[in-house]
Amino acid sequence: MKNDDTLLHLPPPALNPMEEKQAMLAAIIASTDDTIISKTLEGIITSWNPAAERMFGYKEFEAVGQHISIIIPPERLPEETFIIGQITKGEKVDHFETVRQTKNGELIPISLTISPIRNSLGQIIGASKIAKDISEQKRAAEKQGVLSAIVDSSDDTILSKTLDGIITSWNKAAVKMFGYTEAEAIGQHISLIIPPDRLNEETFIIGEVSKGNKVDHFQTIRRAKNGNLVPISLSVSPIVDGNGKVIGASKIARDISGEQATQLETAKLYEQLKELNTKKDEFIALASHELKTPLTSINGYLQLLDLYVSEEKPKVFLQKAQHQLKKLSSLVDDLLDVSKIEAGKLRFTTEDFDICEVINNAVDLISHTNTSYKITLHSSVRNCIIKGDDHRIEQVIMNFLTNAIRYAPNSNQIEVFLISDKHDIKIGVKDLGVGIATEKLEHIFSRYYRVDDNDSKVSGLGIGLYLCHEIVTRHNGKIWAESELGKGSTFWFTLPVI
Repeated sequence: MKNDDTLLHLPPPALNPMEEKQAMLAAIIASTDDTIISKTLEGIITSWNPAAERMFGYKEFEAVGQHISIIIPPERLPEETFIIGQITKGEKVDHFETVRQTKNGELIPISLTISPIRNSLGQIIGASKIAKDISEQKRAAEKQGVLSAIVDSSDDTILSKTLDGIITSWNKAAVKMFGYTEAEAIGQHISLIIPPDRLNEETFIIGEVSKGNKVDHFQTIRRAKNGNLVPISLSVSPIVDGNGKVIGASKIARDISGEQATQLETAKLYEQLKELNTKKDEFIALASHELKTPLTSINGYLQLLDLYVSEEKPKVFLQKAQHQLKKLSSLVDDLLDVSKIEAGKLRFTTEDFDICEVINNAVDLISHTNTSYKITLHSSVRNCIIKGDDHRIEQVIMNFLTNAIRYAPNSNQIEVFLISDKHDIKIGVKDLGVGIATEKLEHIFSRYYRVDDNDSKVSGLGIGLYLCHEIVTRHNGKIWAESELGKGSTFWFTLPVI
């Protein structure tokens, strides 16, 4: 019994060196991530490791005994003839890039290394293939190719450099901007294009890039090969390796000499326009002021004449003259107000007043002077105290009402709205006139802007609504208009209540 136990615990027989080497090679082949396949010179597969199963989808029992063409696309079968020809001559095929096909038909770019297999007599009896999937490398190369093409064809100067300032890339736009060829620039220090008095900028830029920061739209000056100074806008980004370490900088430079010239020209034109505008305002103020005296005299003479004229027909002409004089006086007053606004001298009297009373008075006045129009006031507000200048607010309401009459000649209805809430009073005047196009609404409160159309026969300088806007804004209110072509317009403004 003792002898039997001894036999049961005997160690396995030792492998000879050749068997041990064979076992070790088999273990390596089975555990490697590289696809390893062997085949005869006739192309019959004789071994197929686990990595080959993962790459091509065929199990070992499905592949061994099959012709190698099961993984070769039909159009690439001539490659096998070339490979076997090389192997038969005892030559190794190294890093042969090609495409092979998986069980499900997917094409995989691979790099092949093929070595001859010899028997104990040194005769070549087959081939051993090691295949590596190079899909990622291919994609990276394609991406790099696209990026290189973009950089090379860009109108912007693009260059890269190390953190020590050594230029490593230089595109065609850089050649055009600075005059140095690619061969002249690469390997040189970036100071090649930096004026001596601006070298400290490079220290700042490299400092930012080293910290992983981007320098954006940095305006500076660089020097071309011929000595010309080029004003540029720089954007500098860090170049990071696979481990996230900053190893260099990429620079995009844009020539802004044209933009600077345009800016200078624009600034010059702006100053000229400002000067002309000031002179125009001064002229309007002076002319308006000088017109007031003769207008006052004419009005006095017309009033005296009215006392002496009794005949009906001359009386009518006299009344028309007085009416036109009143319009002219109102226009001159508006021009004076505009000049005062521009000079910052338009004065307001601030006091408490009842907005309801102001609106009622304005509606009554317009109704009495325009008897053919029906003006309806919609309001449930009896009184509402506002702090401000009641004469100026009345000026806004009167402007809205007279515009409603002027721009709605084919209608005799005007609606006025007075709406109150906790914080604001809202006043609106609605007409049933021609309306205003949407794209013109945002401009109607601009100085001297008029909504001109082919059918409009209304004259004016386009300053009434501008004055209204200034008056309402100075009262901390808001002013706007709502309109639809052919259906009329509603002009609104709000004022804060006490």
